[in-house]
Amino acid sequence: MECFEFPVRHYLYVRQSTMRQVNEHQESTRRQYALSQRAVALGWPSESIEVIDEDQGHSGAIGARQGFERLVSEVGMGRAGIVLSLEAARLARNNTQWHRLLEICAVTDTLILDEEAVYDPGYFNDRLLLGLKGTVSEAEWHMIRSRLQGGMLNKASRGELKVRLPIGFVYDEKDRVVLDPDIQIQESVKHLFSTFRRVGSAFRTVQSFKNEGLKFPIRMHQGPRKGEVIWTDLKIGRVSYILRNPRYTGAYVYGRRTQKRRDAQGNPVVMRLPEQNWHTLIKDFHVGYISWDEYEENLKRLEANRRSGDDYNRTAPREGSALLQGIVLCGVCGKRMRVRYRGGGNKLYIQYQCKGLYENVAGKNCQVVAGDRIDKVVGDLLVKTINPDALDVALTVHKELQDRLDQADKLRYRQVERARQEAELAQRRYMRVDPDNRLVADSLEADWNIKLRQLRQAETNYEKERHKDHEVLSDQMQEKIRSLTEDFTRLWNDPQMPHREKKRVTRLLLEDVTLRKHVDHIKIHVRFKAGTSQTLTLDKKQFPWENWTTDSKVVERIDCLLDDNTNSQVASILNSEGYLSGQGKSFDGQRVRRICQSYGLKSRYKRLRESGMLTREELATMQSVHQGTISKWREQGRIKGHLANDQGQYLFENPGEASLRLKKKEFKNGHTTVASNPNVTPRTKEV
Repeated sequence: MECFEFPVRHYLYVRQSTMRQVNEHQESTRRQYALSQRAVALGWPSESIEVIDEDQGHSGAIGARQGFERLVSEVGMGRAGIVLSLEAARLARNNTQWHRLLEICAVTDTLILDEEAVYDPGYFNDRLLLGLKGTVSEAEWHMIRSRLQGGMLNKASRGELKVRLPIGFVYDEKDRVVLDPDIQIQESVKHLFSTFRRVGSAFRTVQSFKNEGLKFPIRMHQGPRKGEVIWTDLKIGRVSYILRNPRYTGAYVYGRRTQKRRDAQGNPVVMRLPEQNWHTLIKDFHVGYISWDEYEENLKRLEANRRSGDDYNRTAPREGSALLQGIVLCGVCGKRMRVRYRGGGNKLYIQYQCKGLYENVAGKNCQVVAGDRIDKVVGDLLVKTINPDALDVALTVHKELQDRLDQADKLRYRQVERARQEAELAQRRYMRVDPDNRLVADSLEADWNIKLRQLRQAETNYEKERHKDHEVLSDQMQEKIRSLTEDFTRLWNDPQMPHREKKRVTRLLLEDVTLRKHVDHIKIHVRFKAGTSQTLTLDKKQFPWENWTTDSKVVERIDCLLDDNTNSQVASILNSEGYLSGQGKSFDGQRVRRICQSYGLKSRYKRLRESGMLTREELATMQSVHQGTISKWREQGRIKGHLANDQGQYLFENPGEASLRLKKKEFKNGHTTVASNPNVTPRTKEV
């Protein structure tokens, strides 16, 4: 009888979908591990069977499974003789992974064993049966998921499905959503919304919390501290999540995201849906922190602060000097114009640029408008338009600052109270312990000391921040507040006023500003928040260099003089005639050359060339002589040259058919014949 040699290793794959099944469904786990005994009974040695169970608690529908990838790798390398699994659903819940495994097993002659039989994927009938089992497994998963999701969606449509609540909300004993009974958590959430309402950006909200020394609560949803609330520094991502969450309006929502597809590893790709595609939206379902209108306004402000698309420059007010940053529109294409700064050192010039046509249809920039004069005109319009009652505004500003500081002081005091409660609780635990149990007593005493140190730190921070608030509301500061609105013009023109604050004032009053540049003027269309609008006209001279343009009479005179003079000669004539440049300076050769380039005037050299004159090189080639000979002939007056530029270059008139080349010396009968011109009788002289 032929002896069959088993491969070195055989693999038992064990998996359950969730950790809850692993902990509660122990019988399924025992059945999977017991499958190795069936392999031993069929003749495989027990010491060669290796268990792969690192995928416990992972669903078979996902692609990223470390244990399954290891199994496929071993099978593909030909190091596996048989794969043991309780059923096809344990190996995979989708046909992609299942059929790929079958193909690899067929190539490497690897068997598959389940609770019913042993299969050879290399045989068609076995592969057909295994394929049907995989299809049934995937269909089973789909039907189970559909039934579960159908029940969840039906329950969610009535608002009865319990979902994870954001910080600030909890379920009461009747599963109703109520505000968190912790007053400090409530006030922290309210303070976040009020701060964003005041500063207008997520980053500034985080900065405000940091400057005020405030922490923000976070509820742990996993790990050993699951369900606890910890207090930590506020992050920008947390602010964005809270502002975009409609639950804070008291609405019940479900189905804001959906799984559209899977990536290359089989992991689901979750996509956010627009509001009209949400499965369930029930407004005013429970108590909230803000209204639905404020929620939508917050979304608009966040979107306005985002740098992308057509609203690339619709960002939060920044430190730059451009007053209309983010609210200026192009009057040509309607796109939002960008801000650019030109110059250097202590002087920067503002430019509003629009690249709508350049980016969309590969055309030129729509327009580039200098912004310094436009900002001044719009600022003067705001100063002229705003006439508030000084006393009322001063009292309103003072009250707003006072309320804001009182709210921050209240939140900081809540932190002190919490630290004091935790210290008292640690003290009571320590006092109730049995003195003879020194191990427990030492541990509780150490915890008590830690809580006392935290209490002292909280009290120190509270007193420090309270002292800072007192400095803010000193008598001198209150007097400044009252004087702010008495002279709004002085405030607006104060060089110490930050540009960011001016931009905030502008955005509170203006919806947008549209610019349209014409040949000789610029149209400025200002639209106010109240719905009114006003159109201003500004002369087109907006760049400083436009005030330095050369007079047209001077340009015409230069064009006339260049026919017979070089740049330096033209400059001398202009100076003698009393002409000055656009900057009020006298002329020189370089200034004349720049004017010719700016206005497209032909240079002296180009004019002579167009009249048919030749260079020294061209004339020397034509006469077959050295270039130095041409210079000597010019000095001797035999040819006529004209000075072409200030560098001393000459251009020569074309001599036509007449030959100027001196013939070579010819020796005849002891004499040399020299011919200077073929039409002249030769001269002879003795040698």
